Amino acid sequence: MPTLLSNIAKRIRQVYQKAEGFIEEEREFPVSQVFLNATFQRYVTDNVKILEDLHADLHDDWLRLYATLNVKGMHLVLSVDLKLIQMELNKDMQLIVFEQISNTQVIEAQYPSWLYKIGVKSALFFYQKILKKDPLGMILEKFEVVTVKDELLHLDLNRWLGKNRSIIDALNKVHVNHAELREAELVVIGNVNLTALFSKFREDRFDDWDDDDDYIDSEVTPIKQKNDD
Repeated sequence: MPTLLSNIAKRIRQVYQKAEGFIEEEREFPVSQVFLNATFQRYVTDNVKILEDLHADLHDDWLRLYATLNVKGMHLVLSVDLKLIQMELNKDMQLIVFEQISNTQVIEAQYPSWLYKIGVKSALFFYQKILKKDPLGMILEKFEVVTVKDELLHLDLNRWLGKNRSIIDALNKVHVNHAELREAELVVIGNVNLTALFSKFREDRFDDWDDDDDYIDSEVTPIKQKNDD
């Protein structure tokens, strides 16, 4: 996430050199789908044991999230459609909230035995057809990936980001208030603390932000995408 924020900050640095404090007017900063998925990989997938892959296809006002899980000997590739409800990133809160707008689909599955296969299919049928609910939120909450509140999925990044000094330093400079989904991009909407931003540039030009400039150039590659067919 500091990669995203430092990149945004660099883009606007020269435009507002004479401003002081926070820019009161909100600004929009587009972030590519590839960049967002690389951020998911680094700060979510790599920190959740059961997740092998997590990436999204972004569309106007919604996204399709793909998750590859390895749990109890099962290898599952799932997809679900989500709507972005809230995105707030600052030094005190790093929260993304989603509304589930489709049932969970099992795209691929490998089971250690036929009993597991029957169990998974029976559970999905029971929840989706009988209870008219989807088990995704319950499953993700059980494995401490998200918290479910008022049927919304709350992804709290603070447990992974909150102790990282460089990230909190970045979030002291850029406050993300909200975001919008558009075709193949996430548009981040927020304010920039120019005083802190320019001070950081004078000190080290972001060179100590977890070497994120190198990360942008050398490590951000397309996350594994599922073919439409």
